[in-house]
Amino acid sequence: MAPSAARLARLSRTVSFSACHRLHSKSLSDEENLKLFGKCNNPNGHGHNYKVIVTVRGEIDPVSGMVINLTELKDYMQEAIMEPLDHKNLDKDVPYFAEVVSTTENVAVFIWENLKKLLPMGTLYKVKVYETDQNIVVYKGEETI
Repeated sequence: MAPSAARLARLSRTVSFSACHRLHSKSLSDEENLKLFGKCNNPNGHGHNYKVIVTVRGEIDPVSGMVINLTELKDYMQEAIMEPLDHKNLDKDVPYFAEVVSTTENVAVFIWENLKKLLPMGTLYKVKVYETDQNIVVYKGEETI
């Protein structure tokens, strides 16, 4: 019997975290920030229960039957997402957001960059961040247009 061709698959795992933030750009005046971000520019901030879906891709291992060990993926997501972001003020507690506006787009980039350092090279496929049920960002590592 001839060996079967390699099978590729995508595997997704979800986590949820709670955090607060204020949408505010240091490059804009207070008036411009208020006009751009509206109530999300509240000086006291506001919070979200974020949901993150991380998708990895790879060859299904013929011995284990897995793309990646789920326990390892869970640990990577704990380190890259939960530890730095859960129950935090993104703007004050996460150094990355000291200079970067804490939009959901930038939260997705932050998560991507953290996971990319931990996962085997080339396996990270997509990060999907739900700020609300209506506001969702998908990031696939595109750095430039």
